Formats: sequence, C-alpha cells, structure tokens
Amino acid sequence: MTLGEPREKLNGPDEQRERLLGTILREAREVDVWKFTTPGEVASRWNRLERYLGRRREFWVFLLRQWRELGLLE
Repeated sequence: MTLGEPREKLNGPDEQRERLLGTILREAREVDVWKFTTPGEVASRWNRLERYLGRRREFWVFLLRQWRELGLLE
C-alpha cells in the first residue's frame, strides 16, 4: 500500500476513517502515525478508536495521559 492509498481512504465516512486510524495506531510505528493524523484527533476520537488498538491500546493510553499532564492536549 502506498502512502496515498490510506490518505485517500481517510477522507471517507467517519466510521471508515476511525477503523483505518485504529489500524494505523495499532500497526504503524508511532513516528509514522503522524503522517496520517494529529494527537488532537486521536484524543478527540479516542472513544471510537480504542476498540481497534488491540495490544497497543495501553501504549496510547499512556501517551495521551502524558500529553494531557504536560498540557499538550486539552
């Protein structure tokens, strides 16, 4: 899959976007995730994304908590 393919699919309906973002959060290296989304979007869609994260869920819980504690997220 090229970088353009996921970007194109991310422009689809919210449910499709959230499913794909969840897959990206679960499978991609953290540094590569930001090619497709922002920390703010992950935080705002969290309740709909977390079901797709599998074993990586706790990593993202930790990261979002740290960013909130540092004032980087609302």
